[in-house]
Amino acid sequence: MPPRRFTKFIKIQKLTARQHRRRAEEQIMNYKIAVLAGDGIGPEICAGATKVLEKIGIKFGHSFEFEHLPIGGVAIDNYGTPLPDFTVEKCLKADSVLLGAVGGYKWDKLPGDKRPEKGLLGIRKAMGLYSNIRPAKLWKQLADASPLKHELVKDGIEIIIVRELIGGIYFGERGRGKENGAEFAWDTEKYSVPEIERITRIACELALKRSKKLVSVDKANVLESSRLWRKTVHEYAAKHYPEVEVTDVLVDNMAMQIVKNPAQFDVVVTSNIFGDILSDEAAQVTGSIGMLASSSLGDTTCGLYEPIHGSAPDIAGQDIANPIATILAAAMMLRDSFGLTAEYDAVINAIERTLEQGWRTADIYSEGCKKVGCKQMAKLVCDNI
Repeated sequence: MPPRRFTKFIKIQKLTARQHRRRAEEQIMNYKIAVLAGDGIGPEICAGATKVLEKIGIKFGHSFEFEHLPIGGVAIDNYGTPLPDFTVEKCLKADSVLLGAVGGYKWDKLPGDKRPEKGLLGIRKAMGLYSNIRPAKLWKQLADASPLKHELVKDGIEIIIVRELIGGIYFGERGRGKENGAEFAWDTEKYSVPEIERITRIACELALKRSKKLVSVDKANVLESSRLWRKTVHEYAAKHYPEVEVTDVLVDNMAMQIVKNPAQFDVVVTSNIFGDILSDEAAQVTGSIGMLASSSLGDTTCGLYEPIHGSAPDIAGQDIANPIATILAAAMMLRDSFGLTAEYDAVINAIERTLEQGWRTADIYSEGCKKVGCKQMAKLVCDNI
């Protein structure tokens, strides 16, 4: 037995350490989230996701503070710009950002630099979000929803597409002119070695945690930018991640292989425009674009989380949109920005239970299931947490 004085000292030290831990936990349990609901079904699906976060907060003792900010068409209507300065400022001060969707028929005739989509590109650039991670997962409960033959998807699919986000043709120089009396337009695909290296690092880190296999998609048989892409990816991976096996697939072949045998792929890294197209294709293979989320990250933990689908103005306000992709985006935020893995798992498990119970929105509905709307689906997920 140690002397009583020593025993008392030990107890005091333990109590003090516990207090420090509690204070530290209290400081990180209050999260400020900027919500950019945007246009079309954006407000409906974001409302569902914030309800789920509120339920997580109640269950796990967190506090989520939501600040709703304009972006896209609604910002154009009210402020004359798709991305007001105050939206950018408050997003940069937030712990993370949840985005709904931007765009719609109403603004289709605006010039390119005034369209709602310019706001989305602008916030990614302002936040320095150079990597977009898009998991295309076929949930076992929805295997029959895939348009592919059952034997191709019976074992499940999960392709993680790592898309470079703030470079390439979407951000390159562009213009219009006339030549020999004919109007022409041009856009520039441009990548630097550092831009390619940093996205390769993100992809290799993911591959290390999974199959240690990485597919790099390019068009190196035609494009000079793709030749630099291919060279840089291989050199960087070989130097920093020798355990990762890197293979190359041309983008047109990749588009074919995704519908031929998607299960052969695990982690895929590619450029901005190729990633934009391929991730939507992979999403449809999984059954519904309404089930897939994405995260956009840079060098900090403050990220931008969003569903990969669009604003769907044709069904806006009808309470028939699928909120699960946005709920999944919120779950990714919990895990990747806040480090709350148990909370992430709770959301994922709740979605699985909801699907197992047979609840479906219109986009994933099949005979024998129970059809619900956007609000009810979000409530069911909350009930299952």
